[in-house]
Amino acid sequence: MVKSIIISLTVLLLLSGCAITQNKMTNLEIVSSTYEGATAEENGKNLAKYVAADISWTEARGFPYAGTYIGFSAIAENVFSRLGSEWINYKFTPEDYIAADDKVAAYGTYTGTNKKSRKYFEARVAHIWKLKDGKIISFEQFVDSQTVINAM
Repeated sequence: MVKSIIISLTVLLLLSGCAITQNKMTNLEIVSSTYEGATAEENGKNLAKYVAADISWTEARGFPYAGTYIGFSAIAENVFSRLGSEWINYKFTPEDYIAADDKVAAYGTYTGTNKKSRKYFEARVAHIWKLKDGKIISFEQFVDSQTVINAM
């Protein structure tokens, strides 16, 4: 009897297009999950789950953390640890996303207060993400850097 019920449920799941093992996230879901933390440091931890070993991460020219970093440890050291140590409540609030094939764009606003100056800022920003086989292979930032620099 139990075996019959299990077989019936399995057939029903397969016919409905569902499968118990279907947990694969879309590229949009992967990228949006990297913004769900309460802080930049938490977002760094969320990001670590999905990065390719040789991820290329580019912070915009003119931005305080400008440069291209390869690999998650370089990103954590040069971006996320500095955001956590130099800012209070630094975060990106996405306004919307655009997704096509292996690319996802997120745009919205950075906000935060610099720990030294105690100045608050808001800056418009866009992030361009590229993914391959469920792994983030590159990130590029476009931002109004001057408002961030002024807060520092």
